Amino acid sequence: MPRKTIFITGGASGIGRAVAQRFAQGGWFVGLADIDEAGMAGTAALLPVGQSSCHTLDVRNRAAWDAALADCAKAAGGQIDVVFNNAGIPIGGALIDVTPEEIERTLDINLKGVIFGAQAAHPWLKASAPGSCLLNTASAAGIYGSPGTSVYAATKFGVRALTESLDGEWAEDGIKVRSLMPAFIETPLLDHAPNRASNEDIRTRVRGAGLEITPVGDVAEAAWAAVHGEKLHTFVGKTARRLAFASRWMPGVLRKQMRKGQRPMGK
Repeated sequence: MPRKTIFITGGASGIGRAVAQRFAQGGWFVGLADIDEAGMAGTAALLPVGQSSCHTLDVRNRAAWDAALADCAKAAGGQIDVVFNNAGIPIGGALIDVTPEEIERTLDINLKGVIFGAQAAHPWLKASAPGSCLLNTASAAGIYGSPGTSVYAATKFGVRALTESLDGEWAEDGIKVRSLMPAFIETPLLDHAPNRASNEDIRTRVRGAGLEITPVGDVAEAAWAAVHGEKLHTFVGKTARRLAFASRWMPGVLRKQMRKGQRPMGK
């Protein structure tokens, strides 16, 4: 049986790096894509020799997607079985505090980049179907929009909608479409400020709110399970699971808590 291949955007660090390691452990060839060439090299150094390739990719560039996927397939032996649409950036704070430039960049990377990735991935995944998979990184912010996350949540609701739409649209092609919906994950993104007007990083805000930070390895295991399982959306972390429960069974309570700035469903 030929070795399977996964193509990962945002492969230079964080979730992308952890998922690369998990799939490499499973014997897969890993195509890493990012704008951070040094970070990709660092990820590749953690993988078995000859089991990965690196591809410089700005997910906002549709033509660059085609080139990167073709280069990955060539390095892997001709086939791509999973495309992991993972690249994304954080943004937070009140809507009136974020700049038009920040809004446009977040929409371009977090949503348009994912749509471009799906479009570019389709012929490769159709060729390796059945059993191929488009895996998208959504977020707990795509379950219920909380104060201070309006722009970010809008992009992740979009990723969730794209996942659900393509789950139906691509079923006849034998392509599985899945999403990961993590809450706050232990990655370098937590050390960024939510927007240019803020001098406090996301990690400080998360801890101040009393929310847990989930180990990145948990997301990697969730990614492996999502690709090999049947769940459309996989919730990762206690916060994500509580939000999913509350939004379905206690929407009124959840809305009141959000309007008061409380944590969803207590501890």
